[in-house]
Amino acid sequence: MITCAKCSKENQDHYKFCLGCGAELPRENSPKPFSAQTPPQGVPAAAAPTAGAAAPAAAGPSAAPAAPRPASAAPAAAAKSGTNVDCPQCGHNNPDSNRFCASCGYNLAALKSGSVPSAAPQAPAAAAGSAGPTITLTALRADGTEAGTYVLPDATVVTVGRDTGAIFAGDSYLSPKHATFDRAGGGLSIKDEGSLNGVYVKLKPNEPEPLEYEDLFRIGQEIIRIEPLKHQPPSPDGVERFGSPAKGYIGRLALVIGRDTTGNAFPIPERGVHCGRERGDILFSEDGYVSGLHCRVHRAEDGKMYLTDVGSSNGTFVRLRTQRSLGQGDVLLMGQQLFRIDI
Repeated sequence: MITCAKCSKENQDHYKFCLGCGAELPRENSPKPFSAQTPPQGVPAAAAPTAGAAAPAAAGPSAAPAAPRPASAAPAAAAKSGTNVDCPQCGHNNPDSNRFCASCGYNLAALKSGSVPSAAPQAPAAAAGSAGPTITLTALRADGTEAGTYVLPDATVVTVGRDTGAIFAGDSYLSPKHATFDRAGGGLSIKDEGSLNGVYVKLKPNEPEPLEYEDLFRIGQEIIRIEPLKHQPPSPDGVERFGSPAKGYIGRLALVIGRDTTGNAFPIPERGVHCGRERGDILFSEDGYVSGLHCRVHRAEDGKMYLTDVGSSNGTFVRLRTQRSLGQGDVLLMGQQLFRIDI
């Protein structure tokens, strides 16, 4: 914990600003740089056995992390040390009472029961034997350190989710089949497969993103929906309803606090609004992941609404409605995890 020198409030180690008074926290008390236990090249792939001979193990920098090991191999993969167990995915030593790895979230409970989640079936590889360049999903922690890697199988279409195992296995906010990656046409795109919590993509700073009514976006820990201002009809007996005038407003931003529940709502004037922790029209002063001035929602001259990240530290994420192209360095938010695209 970091204690604020100004108001003495205790803040989590990764916070940059005090939640009590907004003062900048001392950096000398920041957590030491994390040294990833997962090798840069990931976890070696589990080779499929062949008749009469064992498949050679992957070696060298090009070795790719694989989908989860078969259940029969799980006990051998987890090297127990006294009352502790080593995570087969990242090597972190966990107390035997842990259900999930404290370092990467791997499902240790399934490992102990001998029922490790198996990889989801994938589409067959392209006829040429390769669907394109190697594509790696690198899981990122809140402080920016890497929490594990997953190399997309060499197929044109790959579905990932909690059933895929690997770095996805311990995230209960991921749907079993959450999203699909598609290499068609030599590029890379992603599509939400009807997941409960959606797929979000991080916006590039100062590049406006088109918004439509009912779209969702996320800043810090806040999930926000842009909604139209609808005129309420008269009651069944013909009585008109009282209400504040909506003239000069183009919609409202509503906080999503549950599956079908919204909390506070804020009207959006024609000039637009800025959101932040310390400055702007809408403030989230208790959210340490929101920057002082974080993002803007406005309507442009073309009549369309746009969301723009104005240089925040932790980024602005918009939930995908349709299939979207991806490139090197793009960051996705799925479940509780951030994934960087490395091509």
